[in-house]
Amino acid sequence: MGIRSALLLLLLALLVAGCSSKPKPGRVGIADAVPRAEPESRYGNPDTYTVQGKTYRVRKSNHGYRERGIASWYGPGFHGKRTASGELYNMYAMTAAHTTLRLPAYVRVTNLENGRSVVVRINDRGPFVDNRIIDLSYAAAKQLDMISSGTARVEIEVVDPIPVAAIPAASYVNKSTQPLFGGNNVFIQVGAFSKMANAHRLMQRLQSEGLGPVREQQSGGITRVWIGPLGSAETIDAMIARLNRLGLFNLQITTAP
Repeated sequence: MGIRSALLLLLLALLVAGCSSKPKPGRVGIADAVPRAEPESRYGNPDTYTVQGKTYRVRKSNHGYRERGIASWYGPGFHGKRTASGELYNMYAMTAAHTTLRLPAYVRVTNLENGRSVVVRINDRGPFVDNRIIDLSYAAAKQLDMISSGTARVEIEVVDPIPVAAIPAASYVNKSTQPLFGGNNVFIQVGAFSKMANAHRLMQRLQSEGLGPVREQQSGGITRVWIGPLGSAETIDAMIARLNRLGLFNLQITTAP
């Protein structure tokens, strides 16, 4: 075989390898939202609300909800703006908007046109278009491969979080200074991580902001970052407000095992 033929074969091999390594459209490595028990939004769940002359009634319960319809997505024009729940919209997070589900809620969204599926956290209201049932973040829409089309036919189904000794918001938002549950055993879970290094980074951040006491709780290969114990509803409310000001919203109230 001549040098020219060998070089040609090498070039063809490199071209084939390059083509086989191109990324496939759709999933881009962004993790689904993890359903967890957390207090209901104080601001996002009125009995009814009106937008563009139409009144919507918020559901009394999310349990068992399933629906098929058209999904859309919203992105740069809303990024960084406040959502109906009071959180800031992050187009790169796995979130979504719904007109009537109680906030927050977790739903599995399946693109019926290609079979792709994601779990998102509902923290906003919308879409306010008659034939659409959910407005996805850019990240979620990217995972479902519907960015270019703008809409897709989907099925959405509520995913009930696995209870972790979570306490409903109504159980502690009473402005009482009396100890809850007979003692100082109430904590705020700020995050849960499969990599311990990520949990430690969050702990260092909280401590640098003067928040605490901070502790870690490990189980099932997951490291959870807790603040507490916090002995009264008033103390919990104040800590939640401080965490929210730091951009930390996906919080869970839990009791020590």
